[in-house]
Amino acid sequence: MEIGVKIVQVKSCLSTNDMAKDLALSGEKEGTVVISEEQTQGKGTKGRSWYSARKKGLYLSVILYPPHPDISLLPLVAGLAVSDAVFSSLGIRISLKWPNDLVWKGKKLGGILCESAFSGNRVNYAVLGIGLNLSHGMDDFPEEIRDQAVSLKLISKEEPDEKALLGNLWQALSHWYGQFVHGKGDRIIRAYQGISALSPGKKVTLDTDRREISGIYRGISPQGGLVLESGGEERTYFSAEIKAVKGSKKEG
Repeated sequence: MEIGVKIVQVKSCLSTNDMAKDLALSGEKEGTVVISEEQTQGKGTKGRSWYSARKKGLYLSVILYPPHPDISLLPLVAGLAVSDAVFSSLGIRISLKWPNDLVWKGKKLGGILCESAFSGNRVNYAVLGIGLNLSHGMDDFPEEIRDQAVSLKLISKEEPDEKALLGNLWQALSHWYGQFVHGKGDRIIRAYQGISALSPGKKVTLDTDRREISGIYRGISPQGGLVLESGGEERTYFSAEIKAVKGSKKEG
């Protein structure tokens, strides 16, 4: 299955994920991509908004129909694909901060949002949203996130070639999603840990919505969850956010 063969491109929308979900419900074929020049209500994780300036970033969503219900690896699939595409296009190595941040030297370059619908154990659809900062200058970011954000233009000192980047992204997404479909989760985990912003053995604090918990990061589980050792016991978290990393500003 090739991703990016069909592209639905718009100048503006509320959210590419919402557009893609509507298309999935109407039976749009797998691998179709929705791209918008801007999002007026772009979505991040935990209901946050995603800053989506017009023609400054890459805002897209991919329609998928996964053949099995264990879709917690999909954000990792997207992260690996973006990392490969950025390196192929610009020679820039980026890192991945679990579960869905794209980072460069501790600053946020982009993010991933996977949304899905199920009927029992069957996946009706999954929508993989990707936001990537392309052409922002520092003044283009809201003041409150200016010291935490970065763009490919700020890193490379030149305007990114969006067409080349997208071509590499479709290829990388097709590859890594193919690994997922064919049950090669071990390859996904191994590749992800190779470019993770967090190395095993670090003391971290997780926000699990219900409470914050501190412990030692032990890696990523075969299903894509974060393994944390706390109180001599290891637990795996699938819905949490890394709030702090002890002794490392870069990785937090």
